[in-house]
Amino acid sequence: MTEPSRDDGRPFRREGERIVNEIAQGLRSLEDGVAWFSGLVPARRQAVLLQVTGYAMQAHITAADGRAGVARSGVKPTANPSVMICMDPPRYGFAGLPSAEHVTAFRVLVAVFAVADARRRETYCKGVCGHAWHNLPAETEQP
Repeated sequence: MTEPSRDDGRPFRREGERIVNEIAQGLRSLEDGVAWFSGLVPARRQAVLLQVTGYAMQAHITAADGRAGVARSGVKPTANPSVMICMDPPRYGFAGLPSAEHVTAFRVLVAVFAVADARRRETYCKGVCGHAWHNLPAETEQP
């Protein structure tokens, strides 16, 4: 499924791609993202967890990003997804967690990705970024 991005006309590959990046950039609340994610069927939730895991890996999350993201996520530091993401190196088997833990895993993954992505936008991409997902417009449509 593709939909046009509103900044350069290029399509996002998936709805989740847009939503996760909007959360990471503060254009959508984590709670809005969780509401969207919670409405998905279990198989789609697993696919989104795999997708967000890929984003976290591409952002080269650190253990410090993990701790900061867990604090931001509202999830207990002792929950399975929190422990997994704070390991050095992080463990990424979130889609393999029981379905009862998928929402918790999504919260943690997106919050940690937001921390790592913000760091990368301020370092590697500052002033020279051509990534469409790093240049989202301020006005977004809520689901």
